Amino acid sequence: MRQLLLLRHAKSSWDDPSLADHARPLNARGRRAATAMAAAMRDLGLSPDVVMVSSARRTLQTLEAISPFADSPLIEPMDDLYLAPWTRMLDLLRQAPETARSVLLIGHNPGLQDLALALAGPAAMAGATSVAARRMAEGFPTCALAEFTVATPWRGLAEGGGRLVRFLVPADLPETVQ
Repeated sequence: MRQLLLLRHAKSSWDDPSLADHARPLNARGRRAATAMAAAMRDLGLSPDVVMVSSARRTLQTLEAISPFADSPLIEPMDDLYLAPWTRMLDLLRQAPETARSVLLIGHNPGLQDLALALAGPAAMAGATSVAARRMAEGFPTCALAEFTVATPWRGLAEGGGRLVRFLVPADLPETVQ
């Protein structure tokens, strides 16, 4: 059984309107949320073997804030993940090393939420029987984390190919309460 972690970047700053979208950094709230999510991930024993991360500044800063991991994962910054549609994200996940038991993908919406919903599959989302699935269908806020188990090899990952284990949002974490 494999594990797939989908993490949306933390809240970014809009303070400097002259910055290109790709160059926007995290704001203070985003840094706090990422630190809280890092603690939750450690508490849950979530430590990826491979990290695929968008090359945008806010995703790289999110990765920096949730690091280090218990093991030293292979980290792959990817231009292709920047604002990618879910189908492109899925294609990139299919290229993960088959030896990887856990992959973390740090990206952007709407593609990340679309990917999570596609992996859960139409049947699972139609009824949205679990609280986690219902919450994920309603929105995928900044610094939210979806954890899936995947039974197939990475190259065979397809729509409906993941089982949602949990969906965490920063508001669930006591460290982010203002």
